[in-house]
Amino acid sequence: MRTRTLRSRLLRGLTASTAVATLAAGLAACGGESDAATTSGSAASGTVTVGALSNGAARQTDLKVSEVKSISAELPKSVAKSGKLVIGVGALPAGFPPLAYVGQDQKTLTGAEPDLGRLVAAVLGLKPEVKNSTWENLFVGIDSGKVDVAFTNVTDTEERKKKYEFASYRQDNLAFEVPKKSTWNFAGDYENLAGRTVSVGAGTNQEKLLLEWKAKLAKEGKKLTVKYFQDNNSVYLALSSGKIDAYFGPNPGISYHITQTAKTPNPTRNAGKFSGAGATLQGLIAATAKKDSGLAKPVADAINHLIKNGQYAKWLAAWNLSNEAVSTSQINPPGLPLDNS
Repeated sequence: MRTRTLRSRLLRGLTASTAVATLAAGLAACGGESDAATTSGSAASGTVTVGALSNGAARQTDLKVSEVKSISAELPKSVAKSGKLVIGVGALPAGFPPLAYVGQDQKTLTGAEPDLGRLVAAVLGLKPEVKNSTWENLFVGIDSGKVDVAFTNVTDTEERKKKYEFASYRQDNLAFEVPKKSTWNFAGDYENLAGRTVSVGAGTNQEKLLLEWKAKLAKEGKKLTVKYFQDNNSVYLALSSGKIDAYFGPNPGISYHITQTAKTPNPTRNAGKFSGAGATLQGLIAATAKKDSGLAKPVADAINHLIKNGQYAKWLAAWNLSNEAVSTSQINPPGLPLDNS
């Protein structure tokens, strides 16, 4: 993500049961890194299971994926010879559902990010080896060569391109969450916020955007009320009681919460998204490898193969993230500029 504070909003979206499980896994890991258990199927079997052990956050789906020789032939010789793709995920200590967290068995790393890594490994004919670490140690792993490629919600930025190469795979979006019964929609227009009361996390990128919109509306003689709460439980209590009209936060965390409220007395829905990079650039999440590693192209080609053949759409749908789909994976696309990285 763009900032640690934005990532922390995802962390605070954990349910109590998931928090206990992920914290236990984090405490059990040594040196800020762990080899994550998987139950995802393998390239050899031709099936990759996504959404496994998700604690209700995803629909478990078996996807048929086989090696594509023309793409695996693009791999660097060292990776091809190893027979495995070491996938880095920076989800310690607590995870960030629905992207990467410890599943309901309290030991297996699940989430949309490691699932896509396993799908890419299958196209490349490699055995996926998932390494879970802290955010900081994730990049240490890439730099040292212990990790081949990271699938962990890394935003493509011009600053990061100095050291890393990218293959984009998801939009980097923010979103508005409202009660399901609400008729309000953002529709990509800040004018629709006039007269509304919206909660946002202090010190986050979304707060910066919301305050900019508030100032614009004020110049037009219109009012937008911004409210802050100490934790997500307070936010959602305010949302269900009508004290606020909407919550503005990271789209993946909101998608996760929507799945958790679906069968409760207070279901919610997504009322509109907005690029995390602002109005002039669509932010992108990208697979991240060491610069000049030669991995960006085969990874991008593998993702594009998954897009063309429908497994990509099924992966996103399983995790309720279809509104972050990209039409194609790009190698080193324009990222957040240096003054906003």
